[in-house]
Amino acid sequence: MTTSPSVLAFSELGLSPTMLNSLLQKGFERPTPIQEQVIPLLLRGQKNIIGQAATGTGKTAAFGIPLLETLVPHQHPQALILVPTRELAVQVAEEINSLQAHSKDKLSVVPIYGGQSYTLQIRALKRGVDIVVGTPWRIIDHLKQKTLKLQQISYLILDEADEMLNMGFIDDIETIFQQTNEEKKVLLFSATMPKAILKVATTYMGDYQLVSVKTSQLTTTQTTQRYFEVRESDKFEALCRIIDIEPAFYGIIFCKTKLDCDFLTTKLNERGYQAQGLHGDIQQKQREKILKSFKDKQSIILVATDVAARGIDVNDITHVINYSLPQDTDSYVHRVGRTGRAGKTGKAITFVSPQEYKRIVLIQRMTKTDIQKGAVPSAKDIIQARILKLKTDVQAVLGGAAYQEYLDIAREVMADSPAEDVIAALLKLQYPEGLTLESFKTISEVSIDTTGTSRLFIALGRKQGYSPRSLVDFIQQEAGVSPREIDDVRVLEDFSFVTVPFADAEVILHVFSKKKSGGRSLVSKARDKNADASFPQRRNETQRRGEYRPRGREDSRRNDRRWR
Repeated sequence: MTTSPSVLAFSELGLSPTMLNSLLQKGFERPTPIQEQVIPLLLRGQKNIIGQAATGTGKTAAFGIPLLETLVPHQHPQALILVPTRELAVQVAEEINSLQAHSKDKLSVVPIYGGQSYTLQIRALKRGVDIVVGTPWRIIDHLKQKTLKLQQISYLILDEADEMLNMGFIDDIETIFQQTNEEKKVLLFSATMPKAILKVATTYMGDYQLVSVKTSQLTTTQTTQRYFEVRESDKFEALCRIIDIEPAFYGIIFCKTKLDCDFLTTKLNERGYQAQGLHGDIQQKQREKILKSFKDKQSIILVATDVAARGIDVNDITHVINYSLPQDTDSYVHRVGRTGRAGKTGKAITFVSPQEYKRIVLIQRMTKTDIQKGAVPSAKDIIQARILKLKTDVQAVLGGAAYQEYLDIAREVMADSPAEDVIAALLKLQYPEGLTLESFKTISEVSIDTTGTSRLFIALGRKQGYSPRSLVDFIQQEAGVSPREIDDVRVLEDFSFVTVPFADAEVILHVFSKKKSGGRSLVSKARDKNADASFPQRRNETQRRGEYRPRGREDSRRNDRRWR
């Protein structure tokens, strides 16, 4: 089952007045697509469910609301929610608790994760817990110590299952499954559906219903998405200009590695920005301090790696900046989903070097999102923005009485110098790097050629039953590339060649990346432009062999029409 844009209200999902009141108080007006489909299914409790949904789609409420509606307080765990990280465990527990703020008989919800005292966790479990939200390793520790028993749970929920797979938790998840009763309902939420997850579903879920949010629906319409073409050496200067041009910047900057994260955080602080870094080597207590500082807006910039940022839920994020391009489309979706939430607008900006352009095109095609090309703010724009901010800040201070205590000092400072000179000196202290065009580093213009084509080798030929027409149809069906873009098709006995625009080539290579034929990739880039030059080129020989080599794009289009 795939979703369509939500048209229902929460009141139409069969929820209690108490829950509707809680949702109203939280500012939730309409369910997201994943909530609209999962909540009624869980309330009916008829089937196990796999929900394909990413961060930012409201999946916590999708399973949290039905839990609160169907469970009643007991002295033993009734639901176990497995999550990949400590931060996500805390976030999910807090979100579920916030949904029962107006309930008289509240369920006990406890996060269980590594880095927290065993004594505190055991004490909480002994008092009686209804919903446990935990990371796999710590849950297994408690199972071994017999401080946690799962034989009477009604629900087992796997949140961010693909991330738990990436972090090596698959064996632990299977161990936990074996400690639970057979009568429970199983819910599995994942952004992607790799084979290992489907194996878990087949083994432990029996009859289940798939609820899928299409990739195109995962990138929020409340977020403006742009990419800037910059050289690697100019990224930091471009980043500073983006921060400076915004009157109230509050954002997350994503880096590729821990070293990149530390380096960028240091450089930002040297420039005078309030930035903190978050990556996998940060100790738990320090992580909690960093996140609290960021949530309280004591620091306005969080520099993070993908793994470290997983599960972080912070409201009012104005910007997500991809300082480094994400490794895959799902990571891009997860990053962008951290802004533009709860009806508020946000901006997602991605830095793209000339060597990376194909990847941003691939992301755009795979997410079916229009990522507009943007221009890095000019030095003149930054100077004007700083002056405007200065004037605004000064007027805000003058509008109050807090500056009165400084009047005597001001008179003393201006006793020997004109007011204009004193103000200019203060500006020099505030902006030691200067407020002239010459004080800014030049950002080189980047020109990316987007007109090229790629020659692809396909390990399918006449022996596998393919003709030029059926091969093009196959590529269109699997990768969504228009036949008009597939040129110079040559179908030989055991393999074939096609030529496509390089952006379409990246899409085709991505779609077929995990498909093999005879131990090799089904589709790969041809070794060179003349990879098939040894084969006969004469027209009659081409036709006899069943090849298709139009003289140009117009010929290709005519043949496309002929095939249809």
